Amino acid sequence: MDMGTKVLGRYIIATPDICHGKPTFRGTRILVSDVLEQVANGMAWEAIIEEWRGSLTKEAITEAVRLAREVLVAHAEELMVEQVSI
Repeated sequence: MDMGTKVLGRYIIATPDICHGKPTFRGTRILVSDVLEQVANGMAWEAIIEEWRGSLTKEAITEAVRLAREVLVAHAEELMVEQVSI
């Protein structure tokens, strides 16, 4: 693994030479953001795996969703567009 590679989990890495350093699934050029978009659009995980010709596993998608959740929890204040009083 390259010295500039950042390990974000068991299945997700970011390497400067691959996809401009954006997070991808280990051993692929599949962007984590593309798969999260498919999940967000309601695509079945089995269909996502099939679309990527088996290069992903359910565990890899689970890790991506878990990491996205962690980022949301950690940065929720920064992501808020406006505050509304209820």
